[in-house]
Amino acid sequence: MTLTLCVAQLNLVVGDLLGNSQKIIEAAQQAYWSGARLVLTPELSICGYAAEDLFLRAAFITACDEAVLNVAQALAHFKGLCVVVGHPTGGDSRTRSVAVQQRFNAASVLCEGQAVARYAKRELPNYQVFDEHRYFTPGHDVCVFEVGECRVKVGLLICEDAWFEAPARLTRDAGAQMIAVMNASPFHMGKGTEREHQMRERVLDCGLPLVYAHLVGGQDEMVFEGYSFALNADGSLAGRAPGFMENNLLVHVHQALTAIELRATIAPYGDADADLWDALVLGVRDYIGKNSFPSVVLGLSGGIDSALVLAIAVDALGKDRVRAVMMPSPYTQDISWRDAREMASRLGVRYDELSIVPELEAFKATLSSEFKGLAEDTTEENLQARIRGTLLMALSNKFGSLVLTTGNKSEMATGYCTLYGDMAGGFAVIKDLTKTTVFQLAHWRNVHDPYQTGTSPIPDRIITRPPSAELRLNQKDQDSLPPYDILDAIVERYMENDESIEDMVAAGFARADVERVTWLMKTSEYKRRQSPVGIRVTHRSFGKDWRYPITNKFRA
Repeated sequence: MTLTLCVAQLNLVVGDLLGNSQKIIEAAQQAYWSGARLVLTPELSICGYAAEDLFLRAAFITACDEAVLNVAQALAHFKGLCVVVGHPTGGDSRTRSVAVQQRFNAASVLCEGQAVARYAKRELPNYQVFDEHRYFTPGHDVCVFEVGECRVKVGLLICEDAWFEAPARLTRDAGAQMIAVMNASPFHMGKGTEREHQMRERVLDCGLPLVYAHLVGGQDEMVFEGYSFALNADGSLAGRAPGFMENNLLVHVHQALTAIELRATIAPYGDADADLWDALVLGVRDYIGKNSFPSVVLGLSGGIDSALVLAIAVDALGKDRVRAVMMPSPYTQDISWRDAREMASRLGVRYDELSIVPELEAFKATLSSEFKGLAEDTTEENLQARIRGTLLMALSNKFGSLVLTTGNKSEMATGYCTLYGDMAGGFAVIKDLTKTTVFQLAHWRNVHDPYQTGTSPIPDRIITRPPSAELRLNQKDQDSLPPYDILDAIVERYMENDESIEDMVAAGFARADVERVTWLMKTSEYKRRQSPVGIRVTHRSFGKDWRYPITNKFRA
């Protein structure tokens, strides 16, 4: 006999209980008319992931419980249909009183108007961006339910549960014939293949086929890329949904005696750069859309960082919702003007030029008595960046456009950025890309046209020119920093892999470079704390998974 199940790969909005519920209902109805009798949604699908301290509000939990009931009632007349939804449930566990109910990251199996089974997540992640011990209590029970005329026994797990052996084995021992996993696992480069590898180990260990329902969409700094999938008990890939888009993946469950085989369509993975690009585009689109900004504005300098951000923004939002502003100073080279104009023309965005020369002279005149007898230095350089930041924020205030900042991870790491200047804005698109990755991705986008814009967006000279902030005469980034290939390798080893200074010196890096870069990283923490949220694409970004004290004398 055959059961068809649907993996509803949905893009949900945190806190939009009505909108999320309607998405679940519509996906379930569509799946039902396609023959599915089991619909699996992502982790915490009722409320969206991650709701953070909303979980601590009793009214939020109550509203989620009501939303679950509303979904059940809306689907009550679909005979034989089971829909699995994720949601928080329980009371406030912040006090030590034994009378207080505990709160769980749960899933309910809804069938013909009733919740026929419920499961509470057992393994609560508390690393990187995860903070589930703050909000939830671990569950202890196993959930196995029957579905379809063939009465397939399905065991339910939630995300982190499937990364450990015990939950899957306990589910198998309770009679499950297959495992359904609900997930909200944030994207970082390489995470998709890592997930499939880990789930393949799980099915080979417990001997059961597995279906993995994954969230898709952007939520603040996190992106969820989809690529939901199904594995047979021998570890072979049975199906995969496409990445970075909503999808109803239909999985056919064929049962012969006690053996179960899964079959579905298999969407291919994109290559690493394609997935990275799609993650950035989705992160921008959802941050702007879910927060109801009408458009974006950014400073276009003629340099590589702002060029890449502009290309991402246009792919995400379309040219009519993107505005670029060139703000030349006395040190802006002619080729920067020409390249900025050329790129704006290629992409068809609104482009304006606002000279900051009068404002810079006015600031210097006002400060002349204070600075009398002192040579110009980074103070005057930072004035230029801060004038530009002020102009962009004025345009944002007047027209409602969100300012996209253009700083990269190398700059964030070393403090090669200006508070209230180039750091001023609402969303840091490439905050988690090192400079070397910026160049790499610019090359990739000029060769590929994933959103059919019809052009290579970035003029070649922007990519080939030595990078410069152009805040003084003949300035180059490498006047102040080690070469980017060396700097970025040190940042990656120190920040992402927790290597020590001595480890890096032993690996062949010059001690002077290592000590200089790590010193800059440590003394720039106060800047990073004031930077806008940005898209996380590595396994450790300058966001929720980087929590170092500002006041800190430790130097190893």
